Amino acid sequence: MLYLIPTPIGNLGDITHRAVEVIKSVDYLLVEDSRISSKLLQHLDIKVKMVPFHAHNEHRMLEKILQDLEKNMDIGLMTDAGSPGLSDPGFLLMRACRQNQLGATTLPGPSAVNTAAVTSGIPCDKFFFEGFLPHKKGRRSRLEYLSSLPETFILFESPFRLIRCLKELNEHCGSSRLASVCRELTKLHEEVTYGSLEELLTHYDTDKKPKGEIVIVVDGNRT
Repeated sequence: MLYLIPTPIGNLGDITHRAVEVIKSVDYLLVEDSRISSKLLQHLDIKVKMVPFHAHNEHRMLEKILQDLEKNMDIGLMTDAGSPGLSDPGFLLMRACRQNQLGATTLPGPSAVNTAAVTSGIPCDKFFFEGFLPHKKGRRSRLEYLSSLPETFILFESPFRLIRCLKELNEHCGSSRLASVCRELTKLHEEVTYGSLEELLTHYDTDKKPKGEIVIVVDGNRT
């Protein structure tokens, strides 16, 4: 069986009891970054074999993993934070399992998308998850598309590109569009800033640059 295992997006206490039991039971863990995953395993006092599985090797790793599953091995997949497969490795392997009729399941657990949506103060009964915007080619067209959506949309962003992103959102969505910047969710210095895109840009466009993981939640086009 393949297990996709969500991991805490910040606070290590958010790991589920079921996730701990599965981690203990698998033959080995596929991990995005062993340095990050080892901190969680040390916190849980669990020793298990870790095998690198990330964007640069997931294609060539598929056949070996499928062979191990056919041998009735239990394999866990953990990314650095949150649910595998959402802007992280996991989709290709899960699809291969479905196509080859191999056992695979996903555990419920921590998600930056859901946490930001609910805590943002922006309507989240319907939302569109974009993930990371393209850095260059296609970025403008994606922003134009997102700005037209009637539903709330959610972005992941690097703290180094936050100001640029807020400027672009002001340009495409209008400065009065409501939004929320969720930073360092579940961590000690969690910050959720709410207001118009213009207000958010003013708040963050200072000499003091933000740090940590960032999720931007933008209200839909209500016109």
